[in-house]
Amino acid sequence: MLCFLLLAFSPALAHAQDGTKTSAGKRPNILFLFADDWGRYAGAYAKVDGKPSANDVVQTPNIDRVAKKGVLFRNAFVNAPSCTPSRSAILSGRYFFKTGRGAILQGAVWDSEIPSWPLLLQNAGYFLGKSFKVWSPGTPVDAPFGGQKHAFQKAGGLFNAFSQNAYKTVKGGATVDAAKAKLLAEVRANFQSFLKAKPKDQPFCFWFGPTNVHRKWERGSGKKLWNINPDDLKGKLPAFLPDVPEVREDFADYLGEVAAWDAGVGEILRLLAESGELENTIIIISGDHGAPGFPGGKCNLYDFGVGVALIASGPGIPPDRVVDDYVNLMDLAPTFLELGGVEKAPNMQARSFANVLKSKKSGLIDPGRTWVVTGRERHVAAARDKNVPYPQRALRTDKYLYIRNYAPDRWPMGDPKTVTATTAPSANELEHNTFATFADMDASPTRAWLILHRNDPKWQWHYNYAFGKRPAEELFDLAKDPDQIKNVAADPAYADAKKEMATRLTRILTDAGDPRVVGDGQTFERPPFTDGVEAKKKKKKK
Repeated sequence: MLCFLLLAFSPALAHAQDGTKTSAGKRPNILFLFADDWGRYAGAYAKVDGKPSANDVVQTPNIDRVAKKGVLFRNAFVNAPSCTPSRSAILSGRYFFKTGRGAILQGAVWDSEIPSWPLLLQNAGYFLGKSFKVWSPGTPVDAPFGGQKHAFQKAGGLFNAFSQNAYKTVKGGATVDAAKAKLLAEVRANFQSFLKAKPKDQPFCFWFGPTNVHRKWERGSGKKLWNINPDDLKGKLPAFLPDVPEVREDFADYLGEVAAWDAGVGEILRLLAESGELENTIIIISGDHGAPGFPGGKCNLYDFGVGVALIASGPGIPPDRVVDDYVNLMDLAPTFLELGGVEKAPNMQARSFANVLKSKKSGLIDPGRTWVVTGRERHVAAARDKNVPYPQRALRTDKYLYIRNYAPDRWPMGDPKTVTATTAPSANELEHNTFATFADMDASPTRAWLILHRNDPKWQWHYNYAFGKRPAEELFDLAKDPDQIKNVAADPAYADAKKEMATRLTRILTDAGDPRVVGDGQTFERPPFTDGVEAKKKKKKK
């Protein structure tokens, strides 16, 4: 604790490392562009996918240019596929399960004793700013970024509901281009106010965190706003998604919001160049987990749920590289600190990958980066249906994905009782009301389509994949099954591989002090982690 206090209140001590220096000898600015619910979807990834994919269709020219100028990571993963615990890990540099009540979504509370990298950079002399979401839902909102003290968003936040607000403007008589320009002008004005406020000789750290890629968006907006033809996705969706018109349109709309996100990134990069700060700025682009409202995505430990884009460029980062090193996004915390010349905070479990950024090589650079661990506890479904989470942990290597489900008797996306009841939700509710049923999958046209086709033999596998109970162990052979749809955990041919992965995962979790595997393993199923649930129950009884 004393060590942390010295770091927090003494810039001279905090700035103890050399850090990255620009050609002018200055510490670099740090620009973190971080989107809600954005998985590994960008045009730059089309070249590394190895097969036809949605990356052949998505339009991200600004993000692609950053990748060309710097480095693209093929194996970046979030620590948890739920926004608050994912961000808790990123901000603290700890596994999500070591962030106290930051490990859950509903009822999350930030532990003020946990140091966060933005505030450590600020203590070391960085000028701090943000637009939109950093850490929420949770209390206090954006606490690890200093709350709203560093917010630059007075120009507006309509960009966060991009397609909805663009549609309103178009209905008012504007052209599509004019509607988009209006929303992008907000992004530019917010960042411009930050640059004007920044002292001339002070390095900055800015977090751009729009939420537009998060549900809900307008149906048909991918084509109407961005000219993304749903039929272009035929044969390019992952195998666990039904390749039908309704799902293709839904995914095209998702890619449309990714295109809007890219356009926002472009506004910030253009203004950064106009200000003369571009060459002095390290740019890192990523997202907090996979796609919402689709099977296997958000709230799941399959690659579609935890795999994310990670792209970086700037001073000291050689260009045009594709890297195979495995990065857990909690590793961003010590990386940002090292780049800024700040000592790693005590109890920070993550490991800096600044050495990978600065390398001139492609492929696997750090031989110690060949795996990541991911996990989840409570999102929202269990809070509504039962006083329990759906606990999982996973180990991902280049050969296998191993998932341990600690409560295989529970429903991973929520209790399906409303689906089989005589008062089953309407198609409209299934599409628009997340809490109508299966609440850990966001409401969407895809969710509605799957539920409405649950009794069709042709689609029952897809329905069960999305909502059915799962065995205690799942194992996927990634060379044979890149979409992770064939569980081989019970196959005798994989017995040794399963045992090795299971033993290794348990050892890593035990060494990290995961409450799910140390003690009685029930920490997350008792107060204070269930306080929000108990309060709702008492209120309902009254």
